[in-house]
Amino acid sequence: MMGKALEHEFKYFLDHQEELVEKYRGRVVVIVGDEVIGDYVDEAQAVQETQKTHELGTFLVQKCEPGEEAYTQVFHSRILV
Repeated sequence: MMGKALEHEFKYFLDHQEELVEKYRGRVVVIVGDEVIGDYVDEAQAVQETQKTHELGTFLVQKCEPGEEAYTQVFHSRILV
């Protein structure tokens, strides 16, 4: 599963999935805290744009689709310092 750092954001997505899908269906949203701070065409664009203003690992990138299929993939990345 995902790290504890993003559990809050993922819970926000789950709690608001229906309304988010209605507004952003097919898009990729970026969630920080209890707020969608952007929506993008794909995950790569979402990460590329959001990391300009937020540190990697501090935001959730989530495909906005109905059902459990929208959140069954977990991606891991290494951050080199």
